[in-house]
Amino acid sequence: MEVSRIRALRGPNLWSRNTAIEAIVACTDAECSIDRLPGFEGQLRKRFPQLGLLRPEGHLEDVSLAHTLAHVALALQAHAGCPVTFCRTQATIEPGIYQVVFEYSEEQVGRLALELAEQLCLAAMADQAFDLPAALARLREMDEDLRLGPSTGAIVHAAVARGIPFRRLTQGSMVQFGWGSRQRRIQAAETDLTSAISESIAQDKDLTKMLLDAAGVPVPLGRTVDNVEDAWAAAQALQGPVVVKPRDGSQGRGVAVNIETREQIAAAYAAAEAISDDVIVERYIPGHDFRMLVVGDTLVAAARRDPPQVSGDGARTIRELVAQVNTDPLRGDGHATTLTKIRIDDIALGVLAKQGYTPDSVPPAGTRVVLRNNANLSTGGSATDVTDEVHPELAARVVTAARMIGLDLCGVDVVAETVHQPLEEQRGGVVEINAAPGLRMHLNPSFGKGRAVGEAIIANMYEEGEDGRIPVVAVAGTNGKTTTVRLTAHILGQDGRTVGMTNSDGVYIGDRRIDTGDCSGPRSARSVLMHPEVDAAVLETARGGILREGLAFDRCDVAVVTNIGMGDHLGLGYISTVEDLAVVKRVIVQYVGSKGTAVLNAADPIVAEMAPTCPGNVTFFAQDRNHPRMITHRAQGLRVVYRDGDSIVAAQGADEHAIALSAIPLTRQGSIPFQVENAMAAIAAAWALGTDWTQIERGLGSFVNDAASAPGRFNVFDYRGATVIADYGHNPDAMLALIQAVDAMPARRRVALISGAGDRRDEDIRRQTELLGDAFDDVLLYQDQCQRGRADGEVIALLREGLRNAGRARHSEEIDGEFVAIDAALARLEPGDLCLILVDQVEEALAHIAQRIAESAAPA
Repeated sequence: MEVSRIRALRGPNLWSRNTAIEAIVACTDAECSIDRLPGFEGQLRKRFPQLGLLRPEGHLEDVSLAHTLAHVALALQAHAGCPVTFCRTQATIEPGIYQVVFEYSEEQVGRLALELAEQLCLAAMADQAFDLPAALARLREMDEDLRLGPSTGAIVHAAVARGIPFRRLTQGSMVQFGWGSRQRRIQAAETDLTSAISESIAQDKDLTKMLLDAAGVPVPLGRTVDNVEDAWAAAQALQGPVVVKPRDGSQGRGVAVNIETREQIAAAYAAAEAISDDVIVERYIPGHDFRMLVVGDTLVAAARRDPPQVSGDGARTIRELVAQVNTDPLRGDGHATTLTKIRIDDIALGVLAKQGYTPDSVPPAGTRVVLRNNANLSTGGSATDVTDEVHPELAARVVTAARMIGLDLCGVDVVAETVHQPLEEQRGGVVEINAAPGLRMHLNPSFGKGRAVGEAIIANMYEEGEDGRIPVVAVAGTNGKTTTVRLTAHILGQDGRTVGMTNSDGVYIGDRRIDTGDCSGPRSARSVLMHPEVDAAVLETARGGILREGLAFDRCDVAVVTNIGMGDHLGLGYISTVEDLAVVKRVIVQYVGSKGTAVLNAADPIVAEMAPTCPGNVTFFAQDRNHPRMITHRAQGLRVVYRDGDSIVAAQGADEHAIALSAIPLTRQGSIPFQVENAMAAIAAAWALGTDWTQIERGLGSFVNDAASAPGRFNVFDYRGATVIADYGHNPDAMLALIQAVDAMPARRRVALISGAGDRRDEDIRRQTELLGDAFDDVLLYQDQCQRGRADGEVIALLREGLRNAGRARHSEEIDGEFVAIDAALARLEPGDLCLILVDQVEEALAHIAQRIAESAAPA
C-alpha cells in the first residue's frame, strides 16, 4: 500500500459538506481485497478492538486495504474525542488506485490520523506491535491544543446555529464571522466592539475602582503599594483582613485574600509582584465570590465560584486527595475542559499553612480543606449557577459597572454574602472587571444549569434575522465563465455597492485589482469574502480549486453553470469524461442556499441535469425559447431567460421583461451567440438576487468588453482596415463558439493564430486546429512560453497533426514565440481581412497588439 497526494479539503467539496482529508492510495492485487490477506482483519482488530464494521450488513463487494485505511483514520479520530462521522473510498479508473476521503475536525489531527492509520494497517499486516493508547493520546493532545477553547467554541456554535458563516483566522482563538462588509471578529470572549481603552481600564484595578466608585457602585477601599513595607502599612490602615493582588493581573494569578499577618502579606506581595510591577492592597470583603457576565446592557449569567478544596476522609493525605479530585475527566491542565486541575504551589502551601496543614497532612473525615482563597476556575475552583437568583438591584449595579468601564462584554467579580440582596444592604462590592471573561463556568457549571451565553454574545453582535452574509454568486463552466463573472459584477455594482470579484485574470475589489494571475480558486475567493469593503461577491469557481481544496464558502446565493465541454482539462485528477467533469462543476449547485438559485444552460443537457441537485430554485436560460426544458419550466411558473429575435427576455409565468440586444454592446447587436448566452446568464443571476431591472439594463448597457475591462474575452481591434480579435479560447468548444461568432462578421480573408495548452489531452489539442483549419484561410501555429509539462515541440506537433485533417486552410506556418507570431499574423493582413489571435500570455499579448496598432496609426 502506498499513500500519496494528500490534500486537505477545507470547504464543501466533491464528496461532502464536511472538511476532509483526501489521499490517493495504491494497492497491490492482494490488497484490493482484505479477504486475500490471511488473518489481516483479525490482527487489525487485535490492535484496535474499538474499530467498527468495515463493511455494511449485506455488503458483498471486496473491501480493499484503502477502504480499511479510511475507516481506521476516521475511527482513530473518533476515539480520540473528535466529532467526525464521514469517510468514503472510491476506486479510480486505474486498477488498484483509490481515492480515500475521511472527515477531520482539525486539519493537523486529520493528517496525523492518516499517518497513524497507515502505521496501524502495516503493523497488522506484518504482525508487529502498535501502541494504540499512545496513538490516541497523540491525537487527543493535538486536538486539545488546536481546537477552539470552550469560550470561543460556544460563540462559534451559536453563530453556526444562526446560519452565520465563520472562519478561524489563526491557530488561536481569532475568528471571523460573516463576510465582507458584514463581517465581525472575536478573539476568545472579546469582540471587535471591545474598546482597547476599556480593556486597559479593566486591567488597571486602581483606575477601575475609582471609576466605579464615581458611578455609585460599591467597591472595597484600598490603594497601590510600592514595596512590602508599604503593603504592610496599607494593611494596617485598613484595620482588618486584606486582599493583595497585582494591579493588572488576570485569571486570579497572584491574588491572595483574607490575609492579616506580616508574613502572609510579605508572601502575597512577592506572588503579586511576580505578575505586575504594581500591587494593590484592599479591604477584604467577607462572603462568596460571584462572577456576573454582562453582555451589552444585560446580565446574562451569574455563578458562585468556590475555591479549590478537598474533603478529608481520615485516611489519605491532602496530596492524595487532590490527586484523586484531579482524576475527574472534566478537569484538565488548561482551558479546554470544563474544570482545571487543582495545583499545590506556593500559594496553596501558604493557604494550607494558615489552616495548620501541609500537603502530607491527613485531615479528619468530613473536614473541608481549602487550597486557595480565590475561586477562579483557572486555579482549580468550581462554579454553581445562580443566574435566576440575582436581585434586580444587584444586577443593575453590575450592568452599571460594565457600562462605566465601557465594555460590551465583561465578567464582573462581586463579593457578597448572597445575590438575593442589593450590595449596599450587605456591605458587598465589585472587586474586579474582566475583559475577555472565561465562559466555562456559565456554559457547564459544576452545579446548576448551563446558560446560553454564546447565543447572547452573538445576539449582541448581530441583530435578529441578520446572518452576516453578503450576496455570493459562484460561476462555473467550460467557457464564458470570466465574461459572465465580469458582467454580473458590473451589474451588481451599479447601485454603488462594492463588488468583490475573482476570475482567471485576478482578484478585484470594486475597480481595483489586488491580485493578478489565475485567481479562480478558493484562496482568492476567501480573500474577497474577508475584505471589509465588499458588499457582494462574484466568484469564478474553477474545477481545479474544487478538487484541490473544496469551496471557499458553505453556500452561495446564486450558482451559474454556463456549459460543459470536452476540452476542460479532461484526463486530469481522474476526471476523464464530461460526466465526471459535470460532477465537479455541479458542486456549486449542490451548495446553493435553500432560498438561492441555480442558473443553468437548458440547451446543454449535462448542465440541465444538475437542476434536481439544487436545494433552491432553478432558472434556465437558452437561445431557443421553444426548447422543451424551457417550455416545461415556464409552464410550471418558474423563471426562464431566452432570446426572442432582437431581444433577451426574462420570463416567469405570464410576466415578461425584454431587453433589446442593441442595448447590450457585449453582444454586438446579437451577432455573437456565445456573448448573448453570457449576457443571459448574468441577467438571470442579477434577477435571482432581486436586482432592479433599471439597474440590470444600466449595467448591460455600460459594460465595455475591451482589453481593459475583459482582457482576452473577444476583444476587437481595428488594424489598418482589418479586424483583429484577441481571445483566450483554449479548447475545442471555445473554438466552435469563436468560429460561430466570426462567421457572422464579414471578411475578405480569414487568418487564425493559435497555440495549445500542454495540459490538455492530445485529441483536444489536435481538434482545435482541425476546427480552425475548416473555418480559416490561413492558420499560423506558434509555441507559447509555457508547455505545461510537454516536451519542447510536442504541442506544436499535435497542432500540426490536427491541421492535416482540415479542408479549408490554404496556408500555414509554424513560429516560435507568441509575440513574434503576433507580428507575423498582423503582417499578413490587408484591409477587409479578419484575424483571430488566440493569446496565451493575455495581458502581455494584448499590450503588444495595442502597441502595434498604435504604431500603425502613427504618422510616418
